[in-house]
Formats: sequence, C-alpha cells, structure tokens
Amino acid sequence: MAGGGGRAMRGAVPALLAGRLPAPAQLWQAARDGLRGSVAREAEQRRLFPWLAVAFGAGILVFFTATDGEPSLAAPLIAAGLCLSVTPLLRARPVALALMLGLAAVFLGFAAGVWRVASVAGPVLTRVTIAPLVGLVEGLDEREGGARLIVRVERFGDLNAESRPRRVRVSYRAAQAVRPGDAIRATARLLPPPEAVRPGGYDFARDAYFRGIGAVGSLVGKVEVGPPAEPLALSLRLTAAIDAARNAFTRRITDAIGGQAGAVAAALVTGKRGLISNETNDVLRAAGIYHVVSISGLHMVLAAGVVFWLVRAGLALVPMLALAWPIKKIAAGTAMLGVTAYCAFSGWDVAAERALIMTLVMLGAILVDRPALSLRNLALAAILALAREPEALLGPSFQMSFGAVAGLIACAPLIDGRVFRTHSSSRIARSASWVAKAVVGTLATTLVAQLATAPFATYHFQTVQPFGLVGNALTLPLVSLAVMPAAVLGMLAYPFALDRPVWWLMGLAVRGMLDISAWIAGFGQANVVLPAFGTGALMLLAAALLLATLPVSRLRLLALVPAGLGIALAASPIRYDIYIDRDGAGAAVRGKDGRLVVLGRPPGFVLEQWLKADGDGRPPEAATGAAGPRCDRIGCTLTAMDGRAVALVMDKRAFAEDCARADILITRLRAPPGCAAPLIADRTFLAVRGATAIRLGTEGPEIVTARGADQPKPWQPRPASAATPAIEAGPQPSNDPSAADPSDPPPSENPQ
Repeated sequence: MAGGGGRAMRGAVPALLAGRLPAPAQLWQAARDGLRGSVAREAEQRRLFPWLAVAFGAGILVFFTATDGEPSLAAPLIAAGLCLSVTPLLRARPVALALMLGLAAVFLGFAAGVWRVASVAGPVLTRVTIAPLVGLVEGLDEREGGARLIVRVERFGDLNAESRPRRVRVSYRAAQAVRPGDAIRATARLLPPPEAVRPGGYDFARDAYFRGIGAVGSLVGKVEVGPPAEPLALSLRLTAAIDAARNAFTRRITDAIGGQAGAVAAALVTGKRGLISNETNDVLRAAGIYHVVSISGLHMVLAAGVVFWLVRAGLALVPMLALAWPIKKIAAGTAMLGVTAYCAFSGWDVAAERALIMTLVMLGAILVDRPALSLRNLALAAILALAREPEALLGPSFQMSFGAVAGLIACAPLIDGRVFRTHSSSRIARSASWVAKAVVGTLATTLVAQLATAPFATYHFQTVQPFGLVGNALTLPLVSLAVMPAAVLGMLAYPFALDRPVWWLMGLAVRGMLDISAWIAGFGQANVVLPAFGTGALMLLAAALLLATLPVSRLRLLALVPAGLGIALAASPIRYDIYIDRDGAGAAVRGKDGRLVVLGRPPGFVLEQWLKADGDGRPPEAATGAAGPRCDRIGCTLTAMDGRAVALVMDKRAFAEDCARADILITRLRAPPGCAAPLIADRTFLAVRGATAIRLGTEGPEIVTARGADQPKPWQPRPASAATPAIEAGPQPSNDPSAADPSDPPPSENPQ
C-alpha cells in the first residue's frame, strides 16, 4: 500500500546523506505517495467512518455560528441528496467518494440544526413581568431551603398563547407542599432566561430554549396547590410519577446516610444534586472529581457493567445454560434494558442521555459480534447523539465526554497492562501483578482523559486542577469498586425495603471520597484560574485531538501542527480591559495597577465570571472593595489604565456632567440624544448587543458583544423589547440567582 511512498523516500534519503537537497519533484512525489499510502491504510483499518461524525459536527457548527437569519430545511437536505446521488459514480475514485460523503454529512449536520431549532421553537419572555401564574408542575428539584420547579404554563397574566412561555423554571421556598403532577396557582415574578455574562461565556438562555423553558424567576406570596382540573396525558403522568419517585428515593438515601455524604450519594443514584452544598461542590471541583456527581458516562458504564457481570456470572453458574445459550449476548441485552431504565429514572439528563446512546451502541456491538470499544462505535454514538440534540456540540459535556473516550480508545493498546504481566505460579506474584496493573491502568486512563479534556475544560471553566490526577486516581477505584456497586445493589434491594444497610455502607465509601477530596482541596494552588482564550484556539486544539486519535497511520503526526498553534494562541489570550453587564447595572474596568475594579453593583456571579475570564482568582468581594473608582448616589467614575475616563451613570442627573467629560459612558438608562461621550453603552445599545467587552488600544476601543448586531438567535428576545421599560426599582433582575444558579451552568463538567 505504501510502497510508492517508500520508494520515493528511499530515493530522497541518499540525496540528503550525500549533502544535496532532493529535487522538488522528488519531494512532492514522496509526500504524495506517502499520503496515498496512509489514506489506504486508514481505509483498510476502517478509520474513515469516524470522519463522517466530524463532518456531521462541522455542519452543525456552521449552522450555529455562521447563519444569519432562518435558513430553509429543504436547502441542506437537497444538497445532501445531490451529493449522495453521485456517489455510485465515484466508486473507482475513493478519494473523491470520501470527500463527497463527507460533504453530504456536512449538509446533513446543518439540516439537523435547522430541524432542531424549528422543533423546539417556542415563545421566550421579553421583559420582566409580575403576574398570576397557573400551571402544572412537571418536575421538582429540592434544594437547601426550598425547591426549583419546572411548570408547564396554562395562563400567565394577560399574555396570549403566541407570547406566553410554554414552560418556566421558578424557585419556591416551601418545597414540601408541592409534588410533581400538582396544579399550582401563584403570583410569579418572571424574566427572560439570562444570556451570557460576557462574550464567549456560557449562555443559559440557549440551553433553556432547547429545554423548552421560556422564562425563569420565582413564586411570591401564597401558592395554591391542588389536583389538575383535567386528567393528564400519559406522558405527563409518567414524567410526574418518575420525578416524584426520584425525589422520594433521594430523601430515603439522604435520611439513611445523613449530611453531605448522603446528598452526594443520592446525586450519584438519582441525579438530584440540589441538596449538595456549594462548599462540597467546590471541594469536588478542586479535587478534579466533580464529574462523579453528574449522571454521565461513568455512571452508565458502571451500571451497565454491574448488570452485565451479574447476569453473565449467574448464567455461567449453570453449566447447561453456559454451554447451550449465548450468555454473553443475553447479558448484553439485559444490560441494555437495565441501563435504559436507569437513565429514565435519573431524569433523562442531557449528559446521561448521550452517555446512554454511547453505552447502547457499545453493548449492541456485542450482540452483532463486533468489538464493543472502537472508534467506529464512538462515531456512530456521536452521530446519533448530535442528530437528536445538535446544540450539544457547543457545550462542555459532549466535548469532554466524547473527547475523553476517543483518547482512551486510541491509547488503549498502550495502557492494557502488558508491562506487568507475569507467568509465575506464585499467588503473591500474581496478586502483585494484578495490583500493579490496576494502579498503572487507573493512573494512565486518568492522565489520558485529563489531557484529552483539558482544552475543553479550560475554555469553558477557565480553571485547571493540577492535582486532578491524584484525586481521580484515589477516588475512582473507590467509586468503581464500592460506591456504584452499592448503588446498584441498593436499587435492587429497595422494593424489598432492605436497602437501608446498603445505603449506610455506600455512605462510608462516599465519606471516604469526600475526605480524600477535602485533603486534596487543601493543597496550595489546587484550583488554578487561567485567562479565557478564544474559539480559534479551541478549534485548533480540538482538531489536534481528532488528528491524534482517529488515524492509525503516520497521519497522526499532523496533530502536532494544530496542537502547537492552538497552545500558542491559548497561551496569549486577548484580555479585555472593560466588561459591561448586559443590563448596565455594573462594569469592571482595568485600573492602573493592571487588575479589574468594579463600578456599580454587578451580581456576584457575573463578577466572578469576569474575574475568571481575566485569569484573576480573587473572590468577587475583593474586586468590589478595591480602591480607585469615585462613586456617589448618581454614578461612578474611574480612570482606566490608558488614561480614558469611564463613567457609570445610575441616575439621569449625572448625564449632564458625565456626557461632557467621559470617554466611555455606561448606563442602564437611555442616554439623552445630545450626549457627547465618544462611546455610549446605554439601555438601547445593551438591549441589542447584550453583555459587552472592550479592549482599549491606541487605535481606539475594540468592542466585542455577546449578541450579533443584526439578527438575534431564536433564544434571544428581539431587540424591539428594548423599547419596553422593565422594572426600575433596584438593580435589573436578569441576573437573579433564581434565574441561573451558579451551581448549574454550565450543566456538566464530565470528562467521562
């Protein structure tokens, strides 16, 4: 296959040894033949199929990032059909055939994005509204001191069906009086789902849109609870029953174990994470094992593995069945049913759903006598997951989970433990070999997963856990050998009311996991904050990961080019000098000491995200109390590091003075028509552009906004809403913690 390339190289090497450069034609021939041989090897090893998943994802990426307006679904489908129609004519030209199939996959990915947006389209609230809410409780997440409800809206104020959100998420102080399936009537304070707090940041509004949530907020005053007026549809009854069972199961586990260990154990089983405190979340993040509490690939694989092993071992105990029946396939089929039931019980979370697809594909490969763990199966799982939820490609959960698995599959031949294989008959030697293989295998798989997910984790969270390798190496064996088997056993014992001793034993293991995490979190620099880098660096690093894991030939060496460029870009990120809140309630400006200082009253969560994007690990209160700005009741002023005067106007009485002397004027009000400030970010500007970041330079300010100026995305309220006044008393509430709890976004940090 690679003979031509080899002969060309053999002709070029003697010329180099003789001290003369090969002819350009000779080098070109060598490179072309080498590429042809490598592609032939990829085709022989069936490594071209995974690139269809890459092409499918590229089409989705084009749809979400490059489209302006509402494209037609027919256009990409017709283009894909034309590409596929000519493939029978290209069988004799494999390169052209592969390119045409890839182009068809790009168009199909684009079509998947168009279809998904159209299928979930629904009204999004455009302004803060306080009005009576009547609806049906679909889901309930208990939290410390209250609950969070998902309500299917029947009536909200005087809004008609075209402008009324179909589903809202509200916080509620008294959780015990409400159950899934109840009808409620209360006064609700609702607002549009909050958008990104900075350009390039996590966009809760986008995720809420694809989950069918058109508004967020809280219930105020008395809440009337009762049965629904009409019988519920079967799907709603089933959803409410499952959620009620999850809540009851969560309480049973927490009562049996107690404390934060009980909250973490319940989250591992039911996916309900509301009872985990912020302090515990921080400890788990610092140890690099926060992914353990989010139902994801680790849980699905362990649950499926436990069921698979139990069924296969049980059938193997009967010699007649073991000889006559395909017990491996029976175990795989049973595991598929079990893991699907587990996913349904855990709430069909987005991350869990993708992990389920991946696990079902792997187990299905056993049924058809194919290797279960292969990049081909991973690519198929990625296509299925993206076809159902194309928006997942933009989130950290999909990127980290599939990146980690791709890295593990590619590196599996290097970490299979053959180094410690022994032929000794001594039990001590065999035991030592088994322990060595387990330890080295755990360390190697953890290291590979962390390297594969590092670009995505750093881009989305701006944090690195240097001791994450230690945390995962010490806790994952405990999770795999004690926590998750106990969880499966407890679920099996629950119908017999024999589960409490199992939860007690599981709690011991979880407490050990938390103790290890707290010990690691106590290390100095356990959580390092890095400046946010751009999407260009992320795409280069993602391309490097693909080139390093998908090919089996020397094409892997090509990964060095995007990896080097991506690391160089990520190491020199653009740091903005001014961050402006999407409502104009506050800003952060780089002072003369080079650090951000605060003007106004931006919410703590927003300020925390600004500081992390700047690579600043200070707590929000440290930046709030920094010296520099001059403030009074009507506004604040500050001289930026380049000498420009920045003014934040909180009262219209300050316009006369600040419009005359400020270089950059920020306000949640509308600036008067005659305001002479060179750059004005007022209500009208921010309603169209959203959160804004500014980089100060000698050629003038460079402005980047979270929104496009022309055509808003479907999940963004139309700019026309800027003309509608919101509530003026107090800070603008679109950053209300009830709208986007800091413990939620991004929805997952799953490296597995």
